[in-house]
Amino acid sequence: MSQILSDQDVQAKLSALTGWERAQVGGKAGIHKTYKTGNFLAGLSFVTKAAVAAEMANHHPDVILTYPSVTMQLTTHDAGGLTEKDFQLAAKLDELAP
Repeated sequence: MSQILSDQDVQAKLSALTGWERAQVGGKAGIHKTYKTGNFLAGLSFVTKAAVAAEMANHHPDVILTYPSVTMQLTTHDAGGLTEKDFQLAAKLDELAP
């Protein structure tokens, strides 16, 4: 199981990312970001790329797909909060974003 990050570590990692904010995800500490995709098909394409990356990392975000945006929510469910895995996937999602 992954280790939950301290509040200080979470703040440091959030400051290294753009647009990610703290949030409750499934009742646990998490982070989220909304990506503007312009249209539904671009959003769906991003979600598909994100799904492949998430599967490769064995770490899966909660996804909200609406027109014209996609919101990604991350927490490490089995650890009960934020871990390094969340920030690694957040950075990867930023690379894949439209």
